[in-house]
Amino acid sequence: MASVEVKDTKGKKVGTADLADVIFGVTPNSHVVHLVVRSQMAARRSGTHDTKTRGQVRGGGAKPWRQKGTGRARAGSSRSPIWTGGGTVFGPHPRSYAFKVPNKVVKLAMRSVLSSKMSEGVMHVIDDFGLTGPSTKSAAAIIKALGITGRVTVVVGNDDDMAIRSLRNLEKVRVITASESNTYDLVDNTALLFTKPALEWLEGVLS
Repeated sequence: MASVEVKDTKGKKVGTADLADVIFGVTPNSHVVHLVVRSQMAARRSGTHDTKTRGQVRGGGAKPWRQKGTGRARAGSSRSPIWTGGGTVFGPHPRSYAFKVPNKVVKLAMRSVLSSKMSEGVMHVIDDFGLTGPSTKSAAAIIKALGITGRVTVVVGNDDDMAIRSLRNLEKVRVITASESNTYDLVDNTALLFTKPALEWLEGVLS
């Protein structure tokens, strides 16, 4: 069973947290991670694009010319798709791009990401932010004391409102609660920071 250092707000070690091998010791499956991230991004697409068919284009009610005798091809509407200003054939219409991924695959993807972050040494754990009020300045100082640079995803307890309000305005910091944890947010960063309660909650869900 692997373990990770637990630090305080000053960046000093205050203990260790044991990590379950079934979550933090699996062989990363990059295909599953790709599949789940693609599913998440597809679900976020608005899908509101739309084109007009010949029945929706304004005009075209009158027959352009008589059926016979002109030498031209017969035409019933000037809004046919082959005419300039006509409707569109097989154009896009509002739709959902979302597709389902089995729950066990989603969990495997999260385990793969966590195992990868752990092996790369970019996963950090803090005992608690200990903020009594919202303070972006204090949150920035804590991140700096932990020696974390670059884009970081911070996972806090589900009811840690002060930490959320303090961290959310920091540049290159994405803060989510433990219950909001997902593959995309866990993988799209250069460092991952958990509070101890958030780590314990997530371990309980993924075990």
